[in-house]
Amino acid sequence: MNAASPVPRRARVRAPELIGKGGWLNTGGKELTLADLRGKCVVVDFWTFCCVNCLHVLDELRELEEKHRDTVVVIGVHSPKFVHEADHRAVVDAVERYGVEHPVLDDPELATWKQYAVRAWPTLVVIDPEGYVVAQHAGEGHAHAIARLVEELEAEHEAKGTLRRGDGPYVPPEPEPTVLRFPGKALPLPSGTFLVSDTTRHQLVELAADGETVVRRIGSGARGFADGTGETASFSEPQGLALLDDGSVVVADTVNHALRRLDPATGEVTTLAGTGRQWWQGSPTSGPAREVDLSSPWDVAVFGGRVWIAMAGVHQLWTYDPAQRTVAVAAGTTNEGLVDGPGPEAWFAQPSGLAVSADGDRLWLADSETSALRWVDRDGAVHTAVGTGLFDFGHRDGAAEQALFQHPLGVTALPDGSVAVSDTYNHALRRYDPATGEVTTLATDLREPSDAVLAGDDIVVVESARHRLTRLRLPEEAVQVASVAHRTQRAATDVAPGTLRLDVVFQAPKGQKLDTRYGPSTRLLVSSTPPELILKGEGADTDLSRTIELDPAVPEGVLHVSAMAASCDDDPANEYPACHVHQQDWGVPVRVTEGGADRLPLVLAGMDEDA
Repeated sequence: MNAASPVPRRARVRAPELIGKGGWLNTGGKELTLADLRGKCVVVDFWTFCCVNCLHVLDELRELEEKHRDTVVVIGVHSPKFVHEADHRAVVDAVERYGVEHPVLDDPELATWKQYAVRAWPTLVVIDPEGYVVAQHAGEGHAHAIARLVEELEAEHEAKGTLRRGDGPYVPPEPEPTVLRFPGKALPLPSGTFLVSDTTRHQLVELAADGETVVRRIGSGARGFADGTGETASFSEPQGLALLDDGSVVVADTVNHALRRLDPATGEVTTLAGTGRQWWQGSPTSGPAREVDLSSPWDVAVFGGRVWIAMAGVHQLWTYDPAQRTVAVAAGTTNEGLVDGPGPEAWFAQPSGLAVSADGDRLWLADSETSALRWVDRDGAVHTAVGTGLFDFGHRDGAAEQALFQHPLGVTALPDGSVAVSDTYNHALRRYDPATGEVTTLATDLREPSDAVLAGDDIVVVESARHRLTRLRLPEEAVQVASVAHRTQRAATDVAPGTLRLDVVFQAPKGQKLDTRYGPSTRLLVSSTPPELILKGEGADTDLSRTIELDPAVPEGVLHVSAMAASCDDDPANEYPACHVHQQDWGVPVRVTEGGADRLPLVLAGMDEDA
């Protein structure tokens, strides 16, 4: 993202008012206006929480806020890209998750974004103490220039008598007493316990096999970058975890731009790679690991004898060589997008999750900003399984070429060679099967799942926005079963040849109504195995009823039905109604026979997302 030239200060452009339908956060419930901020140097940060560049700017602004606390007020204006980011509850979560310590205006309809003629995430606008716009910058890396401008504004308006010193309008929220707080990734340890990156609390937490009981915490809990014992070491928003051959754990210490090493036996934490500084264009891209800058490492995995790093901050994959203690770029050009091919020519967009396939031949990755599932082969070439680009996203099952995710952050290799995708902004766990090229939904009503790990025949999901691990049973087809095993067969439903009426019955739960803010609130996807079973009526549509035509020449098969309905709380007094997505997938074995049913009803039961 390119920096725009500062607006000439002589232009004296009056700053537009700050308005947003979502309201204000971090103000103790107070609605702010520019008049309330008169006398302060105001930095307006237009951001969206999916964007790693925006997260970098949040970190850049921390020093400015601290140094000029009595003269500067930073105002975040949250301007969403993804549909999920327009959900007020998700914005509330993101503000806490990323440690935002200034007022934030939730602007889901981009009203203030348009008033300020913003064109890119992130964008910073500086307003002087008299309420005039004096500078505007797009992209990251402008904190130093803004700090100099602030010093000039302080001196100028101190002399004019228009500078007002004192506390700003920030009011911290009350802390929540949960065991975990926005956990990021998890790792099963050989002892049977789980190690979890407790991201917002800047710690690692070891949980017992039940996934709930705390065994120990590692890290002081204060944001920092210090090696030491489990009590004195410090992290800054740690994420990915991977187990090395020697039993130690590699930690992607994201905001410290570093890889750390944890010795589980002693709790000792040391630094493997990174300097604590963020990588910039022109910096070295290989060399001794402790001397090379990194940029927001989000996940790690051991593949081909090296630790692969999802370097979200620069849209690349890097590697760390434990034997040589060196780092190097493995794939990606730093250009943001979706381009396959040899590693040095590939493009990524915030790779955020890594997992090695069961046979060890593929490195799966969640490429979050392209909402894509991709993989790297043994030769280092990059391939895309699901996804098309930066602006195509949604929740759609089916063939890989038409399936959609929404900003996935995690991938998990399953025993049968398929892969589970933590489809974060769809609140779902999805599955891609390379053998069939099909995407299905394993579970919904999760809250921002960011990772998942295997535990026997179960999969344990990191429900980041519910602050917990959630154990789910893997479907039979995803578990490798010995050839002597037996499975219970489901009885087939007898249906008549020819026309079959398929009705998905849905009624919004009590106190809710269908949500039509973003178009149709329902979706129905129908397919079959074998595909020849349906002559007419397959595919996706928004009506929950469908007439399909069955081929009498195909005696039996399975109807695959995926239905979705969105509802919101129906209370006129509630300014921020909670919204819910109800989704269900059915695989209905059918037998085509004369005298069979000509109607197949399926009930889509709505469930509160906290149930």
